[in-house]
Amino acid sequence: MSNLQIRMANAIRALSMDAVQQANSGHPGMPMGMADIAVGLWNEHLQHNPTDPHWINRDRFILSNGHGSMLLYSLLHLTGYDLPIDELKNFRQLHSKTPGHPEYGITPGVETTTGPLGQGISNAVGMALAEKLLAEEFNRPGHNVVDHFTYAFLGDGCLMEGISHEVCSLAGTLQLKKLIALWDDNGISIDGKVVAWFNEDTPKRFEAYNWNVIRNVDGHDAQAVASAIAKAKQSDKPTLICCKTAIGQGSPNMAGSDKVHGSPLGAAEIAETRIALNWPYAPFEIPNDIYAAWDFKKRGQNAEHEWNKTFQAYKNQYPELASELQRRMKGDLSKDFSSTLNAYLKTCQSKAETIATRKASQNAIEALAPALPEFMGGSADLTGSNLTNWSACKPVRANQWGNHINYGVREFGMSAIMNGIALHGGYIPFGGTFLTFSDYSRNAIRMAALMKLRSIFVFTHDSIGLGEDGPTHQAVEQVASLRLIPNVMVWRPCDTTESAVAWGAAVERKNGPSALIFSRQNCPFVSRTAQQIKDIARGGYVLRHSTKVKTDAVIIATGSEIALALQTAERLEKESAGKLGIRVVSMPSTSVFDQQDAAYKLSVLPNGLPRIAVEAGVSDFWWKYACAAVHGIDTFGESAPAPQLYEYFGLTVDQIAKTVRQCIARK
Repeated sequence: MSNLQIRMANAIRALSMDAVQQANSGHPGMPMGMADIAVGLWNEHLQHNPTDPHWINRDRFILSNGHGSMLLYSLLHLTGYDLPIDELKNFRQLHSKTPGHPEYGITPGVETTTGPLGQGISNAVGMALAEKLLAEEFNRPGHNVVDHFTYAFLGDGCLMEGISHEVCSLAGTLQLKKLIALWDDNGISIDGKVVAWFNEDTPKRFEAYNWNVIRNVDGHDAQAVASAIAKAKQSDKPTLICCKTAIGQGSPNMAGSDKVHGSPLGAAEIAETRIALNWPYAPFEIPNDIYAAWDFKKRGQNAEHEWNKTFQAYKNQYPELASELQRRMKGDLSKDFSSTLNAYLKTCQSKAETIATRKASQNAIEALAPALPEFMGGSADLTGSNLTNWSACKPVRANQWGNHINYGVREFGMSAIMNGIALHGGYIPFGGTFLTFSDYSRNAIRMAALMKLRSIFVFTHDSIGLGEDGPTHQAVEQVASLRLIPNVMVWRPCDTTESAVAWGAAVERKNGPSALIFSRQNCPFVSRTAQQIKDIARGGYVLRHSTKVKTDAVIIATGSEIALALQTAERLEKESAGKLGIRVVSMPSTSVFDQQDAAYKLSVLPNGLPRIAVEAGVSDFWWKYACAAVHGIDTFGESAPAPQLYEYFGLTVDQIAKTVRQCIARK
């Protein structure tokens, strides 16, 4: 390892300890410990262009142990990204480009938001899978226009998280050979030496996953790391490089200790560290020769320039493929999508099918897929139940391109991998499981919302309507809890038409994920006017107007409970001999309805009328709409046939009609 490499690593150490000290919070230990590893990767192997962070064929770098964010911020600053030194001085401060954990869309060069340990490596698996599939789909002999690596830094905490087992197992099975993970094996976590609670043979674990494992690399020798990466690039498997390091390397009194994990070193220790590192510079001062050594702008521009020549040759020979790749990497939809969706909506009206909305979902996928070659479907071992496949889809295999992924029983891993695919670009990922298992996926859904990703989460078996499987599988609180996550667009459609609109909205949405909620049981088709079909996209609309001049109450419902609401309205008007008028509002997406202007919302839910909400889930959510009553389920379910359960929990026309009458009488 040369003296220059040592000084380049020390620049990272100095910037990291200075920024954490100035912020009076942060994690200096990991950046100081992994600084030499960063030199070995970023200066010797990583292909990127600081002047164009969105270059299609760049290598992806993921900091899975995101608490060590100053490592990444230091690298981005030093290599020439639009991240000036003042932003490093503003570490962890309001509205800075250097938040406590890396955030996608905030800092140029940050590929994904990391912080929840294990999700970064999971995103990396998704990115590597997207690269592999795009290469198989678009590359042609002599024209490798999709050809890059995905690198991930990860620590002991990432490997302890269960999600790492899920995704790394799948990565080995699918032979994602362009995925290279560098493990910071320092043996320290917040609570101290991890040997007391993490003493498994990690290299053997990854070998069992069918990974290539490079053991016993000196993590403080940048050249040794670079050599290991060179070997990894020749493997036909994903690679784990085991880098032995000391956390807080360079600190005379704290290196190797948990004391340096998540606290500033303190002024005295920083002064001693500067002496130990032979770093005689003021805080945030980097000498010119080190800036010059790190500067990657010209090298990055040259790399992209060479790729542009490759792509132009490809474009000359395969113009349609080149145009399609560019369109998909931009995230634009084909010109045929809108017309395909509109034609399918007409088909829904003409067929008027009474089917389960999970089947309506599959029918929508089948209809839209020809206009969406970027569709990348999948399921967590429930394809036959979630119905996320379609007639023309092909399964993804290690040696076969496909557009439907069998994730196995890995709900959390599936969701985080989907996020990685969305981040990479080129595909629109969707994946299915039962709604009750959305709990396993929760944090990945939250991260998709935070990053504003176009990930589509499909959840079926949405309520007590699934029947005999009982309360373990009957979703009660999940729809409401998904609605509480900011920026998640939740849809619970009631029939084929609403299901098609929900799919169209999810595909067209570029600024966040969607959760599509579908039933196991059949739901009656509802006939609509052209205006009502148009209004579905507004999240809530009047599905049934009162047949009387006067409207006395509004029933709000979603999904399978729409049928109950319509039947109740019909009965009340008929039994009252014309004295009562009942409106039914279908609200397949409260998320979207809440974004409408006040005038529209008031036209759907007028003031002064009692509102009664009906949904086979927890009732608390619905009080936000100033309801007079809510028919829901505030306990766990039971094991019995679905019709018996609806009767048992009071979700019947008789019970709802009784409640509506009482609310009208109290008005």
